[in-house]
Amino acid sequence: MLLRIQWITFGLLCLCVHANSQTTSADSLAKKAPAAAVKPASSPKWYDKLSLRGYAQFRYNRLFETNPDLRCEQCDRSIGSGQTFSFRRARLIFSGDVHERVFAYIQFDYSADASSTSKHFLQVRDAYFDLALDKKKEYRLRIGQSKVPFGFENLQSSSNRLPFDRADALNSAAANERDFGVFFMYAPQKKREFYKNFTSEALKSSGDYGIFAFGLYNGQTANRPEQNDNLHAVARLSYPFKIGKQVIEPGIQAYSGKFTLLSTTKGVKTNEDLTYIDRRVAASVVLYQQPFGILAEYNIGESPSFDPQSDSIRVQKLNGGFITASYRTKLGKGFINPYARYQVYDGAKKHEVDARKYEMNELEIGVEWLPLKNMEFTVAYVISNRKYWDYATDYAEKGNFLRIQVQANY
Repeated sequence: MLLRIQWITFGLLCLCVHANSQTTSADSLAKKAPAAAVKPASSPKWYDKLSLRGYAQFRYNRLFETNPDLRCEQCDRSIGSGQTFSFRRARLIFSGDVHERVFAYIQFDYSADASSTSKHFLQVRDAYFDLALDKKKEYRLRIGQSKVPFGFENLQSSSNRLPFDRADALNSAAANERDFGVFFMYAPQKKREFYKNFTSEALKSSGDYGIFAFGLYNGQTANRPEQNDNLHAVARLSYPFKIGKQVIEPGIQAYSGKFTLLSTTKGVKTNEDLTYIDRRVAASVVLYQQPFGILAEYNIGESPSFDPQSDSIRVQKLNGGFITASYRTKLGKGFINPYARYQVYDGAKKHEVDARKYEMNELEIGVEWLPLKNMEFTVAYVISNRKYWDYATDYAEKGNFLRIQVQANY
């Protein structure tokens, strides 16, 4: 029995020695073996380069209102009777360089109206990509639905503009400022840096649409199908330069094409194919707020227009423009921007029923306060005189009202 226990003990000792020798051998091999190569970090995916941002504008337009029948279909439809609080705009923007030469931009509006009784639908505003034709990205092609390069105020983001709405005269060129097409843009690297810096400093820039732009687009405006076989052509030249500490940017732009009427009243006389000449030329002058600023634009042209004398729609001349004066000064940690804009327009709005004929003039006096980067408050008093004619309507209203807007930037 004792002998058996001794053999078992001896066997366990042998196993321990063997196991220890195996561990020692493994450790020595591990020390001699080269370290395993570190796995390189994976390069970022294209979707990692996308950013998400946006803004929302909350409005009330009816303080001290003198005429509830005064309204404006083109600008803010919550002006006038039956309206209270509203979202004027509510945007979500996805953008980023998905390739060293490809920039993508998609903007949604979740305040869009599907009808007069259905609000806050999600709608595409912009959906395009910029293809850089050189390493410096001075030459670009913009392909998709985007703003038509016509006018300075039209190109300004509504989150950046001082007046509540764009002026009728140039904004009537393209509803929502946008259309589907292909645009070539050129700007030297220094000018692109200028546009980038002025936008980031909230100096009411138009953004970077190049110092020269040329393009072809459908002409029926954003989110609407093309109605004819003709394309619109547009060209814009705009060049910012310094005089002392001030920056001035003059510009000239023009477009030409054929527009097919979208909505007509039964009984109105029209061309057989509802298609008419549509062309304009405009001049712009900008003095950037440092601290005093001026923006002035004027356009002339011809487009389809309702003629109340003959109850017909025919090509007629148009003209109109605006001037905005402003002043930018620091207030605490933020800024305050008092401004005044006067605008006039004598011409048609081709997008509205029967290509309504308009005569209007309006004065807007307001102040924008930016106490925080993510919050803005604007108050403005409007003195307006608007007339228009279509087959069923002879409208003429004057009125004054106070407007309030709260804008959140996110």
